[in-house]
Amino acid sequence: MNRFYLIIIMVFVGVSAFCSQHANVVWNTPSRNSSESMPCGGGDIGMNIWVEEGDLLFYVSRSGTFDENNCQLKQGRFRIRLSPNPLKDAKDFRQELKLKDGYVEVSAGGTRIQLWADIFHPVVHVEITNAQPLQTKVSYENWRYKERMIRKGEGQQCSYKWAPPKGTVTNADFVSLSSKKELPGMTEERNLLLFYHRNPEQTVFDIAVAQQGMENVESQMMNPLKDLTFGGYLFGNNLEFTDTTDSIYAGTDYRAWNFHSSKASRKEQFCIVLHTDQTETVDQWEQGLKTTLQRIAPQGKISSKIVSQDKKQTRAWWNSFWQRSFIEAIGEAENKDGNDVEEITRNYTLFRYMLGCNAYGSVPTKFNGGLFTFDPCHIDDKQAFTPDYRKWGGGTMTAQNQRLVYWPMLKSGDFDMMPSQFNFYNRILKNAELRSQVYWQHDGACFCEQIENFGLPNPAEYGFKRPEWFDKGLEYNAWLEYEWDTILEFCQMILETKNYANADITPYLPLIESSLTFFDEHYRQLASRRGRKALDGNGHLILFPGSACETYKMTNNASSTIAALRTVLENYGKKNEMLKTIPPIPLRYIEVKDSLNPTAPPELKQTISPAVSWERINNIETPQLYPVFPWRIYGVGKENLELARNTYFYDPEAINFRSHIGWKQDNIWAACLGLTEEAKRLSLAKLSNGPHRFPAFWGPGYDWTPDHNWGGSGMIGLQEMLLQTNGNQILLFPAWPKEWDIHFKLYAPGETTVEATLKDGKVTELKVSPESRKKDIIIMIEK
Repeated sequence: MNRFYLIIIMVFVGVSAFCSQHANVVWNTPSRNSSESMPCGGGDIGMNIWVEEGDLLFYVSRSGTFDENNCQLKQGRFRIRLSPNPLKDAKDFRQELKLKDGYVEVSAGGTRIQLWADIFHPVVHVEITNAQPLQTKVSYENWRYKERMIRKGEGQQCSYKWAPPKGTVTNADFVSLSSKKELPGMTEERNLLLFYHRNPEQTVFDIAVAQQGMENVESQMMNPLKDLTFGGYLFGNNLEFTDTTDSIYAGTDYRAWNFHSSKASRKEQFCIVLHTDQTETVDQWEQGLKTTLQRIAPQGKISSKIVSQDKKQTRAWWNSFWQRSFIEAIGEAENKDGNDVEEITRNYTLFRYMLGCNAYGSVPTKFNGGLFTFDPCHIDDKQAFTPDYRKWGGGTMTAQNQRLVYWPMLKSGDFDMMPSQFNFYNRILKNAELRSQVYWQHDGACFCEQIENFGLPNPAEYGFKRPEWFDKGLEYNAWLEYEWDTILEFCQMILETKNYANADITPYLPLIESSLTFFDEHYRQLASRRGRKALDGNGHLILFPGSACETYKMTNNASSTIAALRTVLENYGKKNEMLKTIPPIPLRYIEVKDSLNPTAPPELKQTISPAVSWERINNIETPQLYPVFPWRIYGVGKENLELARNTYFYDPEAINFRSHIGWKQDNIWAACLGLTEEAKRLSLAKLSNGPHRFPAFWGPGYDWTPDHNWGGSGMIGLQEMLLQTNGNQILLFPAWPKEWDIHFKLYAPGETTVEATLKDGKVTELKVSPESRKKDIIIMIEK
């Protein structure tokens, strides 16, 4: 895919007038700590970059670096100190995220430092240019230089969550000077640093398999943690090792391996070469690492020619990324009526950049921080753990949250970024099918909520203390029991990539087939165990017990599950007999009192019901609006719009649970229902600047910081305000305030792009590709 993308990059560059520079983030003063860091990355690498007390520091994270406890570990922290130091107390200090080309530049006193990640090779580059010769000190800082006991509360960073076994530790990394004579052309006098983490023989995978009674099929199961090694080299042409030192940063002790330049210089460059792989031996893993280093340093020195070529390709990728889609406020839009549309469109752009940094990750961008978490003491001083810490785990997939990270990629045209999420499910498909066979002896894949990257429920959520008689296929958890319909959103995303981009979804058809089969076979089995018939009197499945999100529990025919099954089956088009068995979406009447005439009898408003029945309310989600989004059964231009609007305005829980925080979707529903003022209000709240220096570091909300499902839901809502579809119709500005001047380019089904400009309430520019789709455009901005 990467090779193919290189071919098409130049086709898109310069096609549109959009330039991402309007959203560049510029700081003219250094930062206080890592919470004031700036994101940078590419391919599957993320960095948090900041300058503190004259030192430039950055964390490096990479997709798929899961330890023995399934915590996503950082690669380490790097520190640059120049002597004499132009960054210390500089009056001309400047740190800028240059979005168009995807890199960060720090400058002061005649020094310029550029940091960037290669899109197509796992390498971080640091390039330093000085007005006068300076000495460079580079330190690699590692807090896993020793074995670390998992402290009380710290288990949230891994699969054990609140129930780590006594004595659970994070194993120490291996860090060592590695003589360059091991590599062609490298001499003995110079050294490079080798660092890596290798998982031990037993991991949390083995614990979960035993806990959940899957030992008899363990040999058939995919195990992503076995023999996993990740790390890299720190390497520079002119770097020489000096010593190691121990210190403390943000409450965590660490060891530093210190290097300095062999001589003062006007130019200095070094790189961090990374490698992640499951290999039988460390030597096999290191050979893969050496191959990557040798590519950019074929004669024992970093090749300027090769680096220049890599930089050109990386910047071309970012240039193309910004041209494929955008949403940009224009003119003085931000000043109208005191509403800062400039701020929310800029933050949309900044968050999309963060998603682009894991475009080709081996695992999906995590909803609870992605590649950009920082020291947790700056988020919650009661959770002052190591820089690896994040709440809600590393290798655990909370699908209800993850979906919001990936839905906006359809309209933004970032189809090449979606396989990271789809492949996650494809890899664990066999394990999910084995669950159904072992526990219930029927076909179909059972994907639970809070599922691990090896396809079993999170062990803490599954329950270490559970009755022997309890169904082993269920999580012993009041929030998660019977919640297994979230896989259907990812099935629908896959189908939509076919609708939008004519993508080849053949590799994912078994996943869709098996996910649907599970519901058919499992609920027929449950009904047959209760009575003689597998279907109800109308020939429909009886989806009981079920769950409407984590909120309405022990449901009978939850509307969110029904809407999911109906929509996926209709789009899939290959299980028509099953489609006939899907029951109708349940409705209910709600009494609404007239506030102006309290003595008048209440009016009955028909709404979507969360389910036919339920036993309790456990959380604060609104699944009765899922038929609006993500399932799009109700919406602008569709039948029964008033029914869905009634649900939004009059359903007591929908009102009570309404918010813009975190994964809340009210901004999306308001947009999909054409409620312009509501969508405007909620989008301004959702996408306004976050609490940290970098404006798109939202959270922690209900999860962690940066809150990526906060950003994802914000993106979706803004897109829906601008463009929706109804059959072949393309509806422009269905919930967009006419006073907000805007220029956007988004995608629609049928390999269609729409670029439009709204100025002073009028559409002044409209480009539709292909031209034949222009006839399908309906402009809905109020006159």
